[in-house]
Amino acid sequence: MERLPHGTRRLAVQLRTPLDLDLLWKVLTDYDNLSSFIPNLASSEVLGREHNCVHLAQVGSQQLLGLTFSARVELDLTEYRPEGLLQFRMTKGDFRRFEGSWRLQSLPEGTSLLYDLTVQGCMGMPVALIEQRLRSDLTANLLAVEQEALRRQESPELA
Repeated sequence: MERLPHGTRRLAVQLRTPLDLDLLWKVLTDYDNLSSFIPNLASSEVLGREHNCVHLAQVGSQQLLGLTFSARVELDLTEYRPEGLLQFRMTKGDFRRFEGSWRLQSLPEGTSLLYDLTVQGCMGMPVALIEQRLRSDLTANLLAVEQEALRRQESPELA
């Protein structure tokens, strides 16, 4: 995690998995079903698509100090399939800044999956308070993608 000016945080986490890149890509781009396996993602909906650009609405929800905290974002996401890259940035939402990418790279023993996020909270959102939560959520998100890919690999009829 990198601390940037004005309460902005840049976080990155990487996972190396024996799973196939194509399978992981299918899981990551199953936008309407992301909330069924990504922890703390209450909803994910495709609002529109034009070529390799997808407009998404997502709502995250989690418990923090006994309170339920929800945040809504609309994202423009661009798919660069040959490069194994999904880049996203918030166009509207509950943060001042929310952007990042998913990068997939083939390895001899499987795939490297890198999730990179830059986030800046709104006024009154104590970044120090959510910092640790963001860090653990990134790891949980990567592991959830891997688990969903494993489930689909084991039961192709469910994919």
